[in-house]
Amino acid sequence: MTETLADLYEARFGEATELGRDRPAEGEIARQLAHRSHRRWSDKSVDPDLLQLLFAAALSIPTKSDLMQYAILHVTEQAKKDRLAELIPSMTWIADAPEFLVFCGDGRRIRKVCEYRGTHFAHEELDSFFNPTVDAALAMSAFIRAAEAEGLVTCPISAVREPVEEISAMLELPERVFPVAGLCIGYPDWEPWVSLRLPPRVMVHKDRYDDSNFETEIDGYDERRAKRNPIRRQREVEKYGEREGYGWSDDKSRQVSHLERGGFVNYVNKSFGI
Repeated sequence: MTETLADLYEARFGEATELGRDRPAEGEIARQLAHRSHRRWSDKSVDPDLLQLLFAAALSIPTKSDLMQYAILHVTEQAKKDRLAELIPSMTWIADAPEFLVFCGDGRRIRKVCEYRGTHFAHEELDSFFNPTVDAALAMSAFIRAAEAEGLVTCPISAVREPVEEISAMLELPERVFPVAGLCIGYPDWEPWVSLRLPPRVMVHKDRYDDSNFETEIDGYDERRAKRNPIRRQREVEKYGEREGYGWSDDKSRQVSHLERGGFVNYVNKSFGI
């Protein structure tokens, strides 16, 4: 029987649906529903010309006020990739990825344009940090979509914001240029499982924000995910104890119960003079 978009929807959200039952599992919607993050790579290298086309695709995104406030750092030196993996020891696959990029917000370029043309950059500092962040995130998303359309697989690395001082120094990032996320790129040598997501009714709101059914939805999601993607190891057991039926909400609430990337705030404040 031909796989349909409904089959991909059910695999992604763990719930039966007739949505897309009449449409074959092909095209861009199918690719996004079937997306997986990969952490192991085949020996096949990425063609340099293809990589340049993917950069061009990423640079074609909509961008705030046509300001283009982002930059892509292509890390080609193996010693630097090895060092990145050392700085982020839980993600050793960085060193093995055929290609590694760092998508950066770039609040520097437009200020240099202002200096060049004799004007003054007067935007509010927090907004002038936020806009490059959004631009960089859009560019990375566009790159991922284009790469997967060409048979490549990826793994975003937000942890580049953890050892931010060391990584910024290694990549020689000037003031007001900051890492948003890294991206591993290559060809797959295995097929990881599909990560179950919160259903659209929890994430998409009509006319007003509504989480009135919050606890029921979270409990239901925890139950569905435990069947599909069970969590094998509980976090912070010494602080919170072991919990029967430990689920996604337990795991994530424990994950965010301690400070993460406090150094990034200091780095951005210093870089932007806030």
